[in-house]
Amino acid sequence: MKSKERMVIILFLLPWIISFGLFTFYPLFFSILVSFTNYTGLKPSLEFVSMNNYTRAFSDKVFLTALKNTFLFVIITVPITTVISLFLGILLTSGIRFKRIFQAGYFLPSVISMVVISMVWLYIYSATGPLNLFLTKLGFSVPTQSWLASTKTALGSIMVMDIWSALGYYTVLYVAGLQSIPTELYEAAKIDGATKWQTIRRITLPLLKPTTLFVISINSIRSFQIFTEIFTLTGGGPANSTQTIVHYLYDVSFRKFEMGYGSAVAYILFLIIMIITLIQRKLLKGEKL
Repeated sequence: MKSKERMVIILFLLPWIISFGLFTFYPLFFSILVSFTNYTGLKPSLEFVSMNNYTRAFSDKVFLTALKNTFLFVIITVPITTVISLFLGILLTSGIRFKRIFQAGYFLPSVISMVVISMVWLYIYSATGPLNLFLTKLGFSVPTQSWLASTKTALGSIMVMDIWSALGYYTVLYVAGLQSIPTELYEAAKIDGATKWQTIRRITLPLLKPTTLFVISINSIRSFQIFTEIFTLTGGGPANSTQTIVHYLYDVSFRKFEMGYGSAVAYILFLIIMIITLIQRKLLKGEKL
């Protein structure tokens, strides 16, 4: 390649290189540096505090509560969302009538803003909302306050909303994965006298492993980073019962202006997500840890 051609290529790439450097590369490495300081964002000076921010996190009761809530959120929502999405995907590819309408209906929450969804569910969970009205009609006793105002039901209520809103996206992924499986395999299984369950167990599930790995990985990452629902519905309350790592990170960084500590919390979360994702990949591929 001639030097003139190289210069033309570099000139075309320059806007992207500059924007990447300013808005991705520089903030990334600056945040790593900041995590070892007491930076507040209100003054330019930085004081190096070594690993204090990282050790502080594991002695911080609110952070440990946020960590527990986040893990609980991931452990409960990810398997339920995956199983229901797989079931709906199989149902939608089994030749049911009005398949396109069902696909659009399931996917609709995925294209609606999470803030809008949260506001709708805020009304549903209110003391005079449709959920309490429906349960009252069935003869159940209902709380006199919002479901989000109790430490016993707040986190579970957000989990239900999150599962409902995420189902459509993962169902579409499973539909795509199911449609990529050769129909000849199902025809051969039918000729051999395989039952529906044997076909799913021996053909569908093994060939859906790459899709399942992708679904579980991105759902886990998304669930570890849950923020909008918490910020909109509860603000981490009541009594930190819905506090999550990313919401706590936001709270200490942009409300208390402890940018150094907030950056340390962010990199702890990054390491957790990376380790969990690697473990998931190995387990789903059948490799030893």
